[in-house]
Amino acid sequence: MDKAYQVIARRWRPKQFNELVGQDHIVRTLSNAINSKRIAHAYLFVGPRGTGKTSTARLFAKALNAEGGPSATPDNESETSQAIMNGSCMDVIEIDGASNNSVEQVRSLREECQFAPAQCTFKIYIIDEVHMLSTAAFNALLKTLEEPPEHVKFFFATTEAHKVLPTIVSRCQRFEFRPISDAVIVEKLMQICQAEDIKVEAPALVSIARLANGGMRDAQSILDQMISFCGSDIKESDVLDVYGLVSNERIGQLALALASLDYAAIVAAVDEFAAEGRDLYRILVDLQAHARKALLDAIQNAGNTKMLGVDMSNESIMRMLDALHRGEASVQRGLSEKVNFEVVLLKASEESRSRAIDSLIKQVSKASGSSSEAAQVEKKKP
Repeated sequence: MDKAYQVIARRWRPKQFNELVGQDHIVRTLSNAINSKRIAHAYLFVGPRGTGKTSTARLFAKALNAEGGPSATPDNESETSQAIMNGSCMDVIEIDGASNNSVEQVRSLREECQFAPAQCTFKIYIIDEVHMLSTAAFNALLKTLEEPPEHVKFFFATTEAHKVLPTIVSRCQRFEFRPISDAVIVEKLMQICQAEDIKVEAPALVSIARLANGGMRDAQSILDQMISFCGSDIKESDVLDVYGLVSNERIGQLALALASLDYAAIVAAVDEFAAEGRDLYRILVDLQAHARKALLDAIQNAGNTKMLGVDMSNESIMRMLDALHRGEASVQRGLSEKVNFEVVLLKASEESRSRAIDSLIKQVSKASGSSSEAAQVEKKKP
C-alpha cells in the first residue's frame, strides 16, 4: 500500500538549525547557548503564524537530547532525533494550549514533570498557542516554571504575546520571530520547485510570497495547491486567477489613475476587477504597498518619484495612503464590497490633491510676512 501523501510544508520542515530560514538571529542565539551550555529552563517563542516557532522548538528539543550530549548539529538518523521530529518521543510532549487550557490539566502536567525522562536527557514540554491557557492554569504553572526539575525544559509558542501573563513572560527567555521577507520566501520556494521537478515562473513565486504575508508555511501550502491546480508547470497568470490577485503592472496603472485624478479610469478598473472576480480587498492592500514604495522613493530622492506616473509631493502621497488605509474596514466588512472599494479609491484620489489647512495657513503667513517686509523696505527708501 502506498504511503499517504505528505504536504510540502511537512516534507520540507527544517531538520537542522541551518535549514531554518529568515530567523538567523534566533538560530545564532540558540546555537551559542547550546555550545556554551547556557541553557535556560523556559523559552517563549513569539511571532506571526508560519514563521518557524514550533519547528524551532522541535529542533531545540532535538539538539538538547542529541546522543553524547547537547549539540547544535545533532544526527538526523538517530532513533531519538527521528522520534522527536515525527512527534513520537515520550520525553518531548507537545501540547495544544487551546484544548488543554484548564487548571486541572496544568496540575497534571506539573505532577508528571517530576518524573525522570524515559529515553532522553531532558523532558521537554512544547506548549503551542500558550496564550489560550486560562489565568488559573497560568497561575498553577508559575511555581513549576520558576523552579522546574533539572531535567525539565519548557518551550512556549504564541502568536499573541500580549495575552500571556507578565508573570509567565518574566520567567522565560523571549525570542521574537520576524515575518520572513518575500525575497527569502521566493528563494526557498525555488529550491523546493527544483527539488520537486516543478517548472515555475519567477513572477508566480513573487505572487505566492505576496499572498503568504511573511509566513513560510503559508507560502508552501499555496505552492502545494498550485501544483495540484497546474501540475508541473506553474505560471503567474494561474496564481493570479486562483487567488483573485492582479499583476503589479495593473496595480501600477490603477495608482496612475489615482494620482492623475482620472475618475473614469478608476471606475472602469473597478468594474473590470469585479467582473473578473478579483479580490478587491487584496487589491487595496497591494495598492497601499505600491504607494508606500513611491513614498519611500520620494523621500530618498528629495521629493521626486516617478512610481505613480506623475509628480506628487510627499504630503500628497501620505494623504493618499491615509485615505486608502481608512477604507480597509469598509471594503473588508461593508455590505457592498465593490461600491465601498470604488468610493475609497475616489476619495483617496481626491484627498491626494487637497491641501491640508495647516500647510495653507503656513503658506499664507509666509507670503504675508514677505509682503510686510517688502513694504517696510520701500518705506525706508529716500
